[in-house]
Amino acid sequence: MDFRYHYTKEQEEFRKEVRAWLEANVPDKMRAPYGSFYDLPENVYKFWRGKHKELAKKGWLYPTYPKQYGGGGLTVEQDVIIAEEFDRARAVRNFVNGVVFPALLIWATEEQKQKFLVPFLKAEKTTFQAFTEPQSGSDLANIQSRAVRDGDDWLISGQKIFVSGQATPDYLFGPIMTDPEAPRHRNLGYFMIPYPSPGLELKRQNLLNGRDQNFVFMDNVRVPGDHLIGGDHQGWQVAGSSLEIEHGGRGSPLQRDDYMKNLVDYARATTHKGETLGSDPIKQQLVIEAYADSHISGLFNLRNYWLYQIRREMSYEGSQNSLYGREYRMRNANRARDIMGMYSLLDDKDPGAPTNGMQEAFQRSSLVGAHPGGAIEVQKVIVARRLGISRTRERAAATPSTAGISGG
Repeated sequence: MDFRYHYTKEQEEFRKEVRAWLEANVPDKMRAPYGSFYDLPENVYKFWRGKHKELAKKGWLYPTYPKQYGGGGLTVEQDVIIAEEFDRARAVRNFVNGVVFPALLIWATEEQKQKFLVPFLKAEKTTFQAFTEPQSGSDLANIQSRAVRDGDDWLISGQKIFVSGQATPDYLFGPIMTDPEAPRHRNLGYFMIPYPSPGLELKRQNLLNGRDQNFVFMDNVRVPGDHLIGGDHQGWQVAGSSLEIEHGGRGSPLQRDDYMKNLVDYARATTHKGETLGSDPIKQQLVIEAYADSHISGLFNLRNYWLYQIRREMSYEGSQNSLYGREYRMRNANRARDIMGMYSLLDDKDPGAPTNGMQEAFQRSSLVGAHPGGAIEVQKVIVARRLGISRTRERAAATPSTAGISGG
């Protein structure tokens, strides 16, 4: 039985159009390096800022979002084709943290959608996600940053940490405490914070995965009242719509795993004492395990993408997807070290590095990737709660899919 999806003739013609545009418009030196799509050289970043505006006009930047807000209004199949071709070409699709879109589509007023969503979808402005605080990473509800009313405005003070993004944003978005007397989950607001603003400072962090994350310091930052998304006690609920997507609830149609593919190719092609590494039964088993894990993760992503597109309400599936993806990447990083030895730790500056240093980037990113967007332990708790085997139970937050809103 053939389980592959077969595209129509018209869809394959669209694929040729996308591929031809990428070949004609993206020089090799402007393709994203392996590892991070954020920590890019400045000239590469500027190149893509311009290209994103071109792509937005073509409807290819955010293909399934409503045209009335700057999206493409295209079909799911076209979205998949664009994603596949951009991934194959290592093209950078956007610099806006897309987990803000569900919050805006569901909770923002029409005026707020015009003010925030439209310039994001048109690639005119960018935004960083400001959720994590020094004392509240795994316990996101323990937000300590404060927002105090001052007339029609809010004055925000506090700190955020591990805020990712290239260059500088036009907005930061995330939950801030608005009522210290209210109970947890009912004491937050969700704000769009303009950058730059007086009292707002970003400082780069030099971390294992590069310099694409920031400390954020806020000292009485004045934020207009119309920058509050949802009610002043609904921030947790608004953030939940973002978190469902960040935790894997939208899935992905992409099945490519270049790290795994290159590991398989390396084992096939590299010889030791006259035999390929893959002929060693132990290394062979490691390669097969890496291959299987990668494809299982791809199937979870594909299943969730399908569930999201048909507007099926999900339960544990998003966090299950996130949990498996994080764990298998760390397992495959370990397997790469067992198969490639110390060569897996040579970066792209070393002439002896296999696969242009891709595996070294993977060693770092797989470890760091266990934490953002809800650590492994957080995903386990969410899965348990939604399966009904925890002390408490919960349902998934609203997403554009379950709310019946077109887009994403």
